[in-house]
Amino acid sequence: MARPRSDIEPRIVHAARRRFLEDGVDGASLRNIARDAGTNIGMIYYYFPTKDDLFLAVVEEIYEKVLLDLETALAAAEPFEARVAAVYRRAGSLTDDEVDVFRLVVREAMVSSSRLDRLVERFKRGHIALMLRAVAEGMANGEVDTRLHPVIATLSTFALGIAPQMIRRVAGGRMDWLDLPEGKAFAEQLVHVLFRGITPRPTEPSSEETSR
Repeated sequence: MARPRSDIEPRIVHAARRRFLEDGVDGASLRNIARDAGTNIGMIYYYFPTKDDLFLAVVEEIYEKVLLDLETALAAAEPFEARVAAVYRRAGSLTDDEVDVFRLVVREAMVSSSRLDRLVERFKRGHIALMLRAVAEGMANGEVDTRLHPVIATLSTFALGIAPQMIRRVAGGRMDWLDLPEGKAFAEQLVHVLFRGITPRPTEPSSEETSR
């Protein structure tokens, strides 16, 4: 049976996000979620047969927006390095709602193996697939070292840039004492580390030296 068109479903998702952030998925009361959403428990079960289905809907509402931005960045007709830089900038500009859901994902993945499994399956079809495809294209174009395993190259791309940006955004002012560069400058330095390492590049010989 087709579901009726209404705003009940998004109201439930938004109410669930607030309760899940406060109480965790297991601790959240469906009765309270229904009350916050201005509906009843029956309507929650109508749209979401299990609490885990509701949790995944909370994640998906935010995740698909981020995923669309990443897809746009990685599909651009730019060199691989420029596309990675765009991804790093996006990771560093998470909204408050995105940060909240990211925290929720990390917390619930640590306490529930079934939720972790479902998250992994979703991410494999989402940003993981996007990054793997981008790295494969970089290898085909000679922009990424083909001696690397594609998964290793993808994990390195994530670990050296996306993870620091997200950690910084989640940590907020707690990292101010580190005096890190802001916004685009931070992303550019992370890109530099990924593509050129942390050792200084050899200085170019002067014209006088090369003529000897």
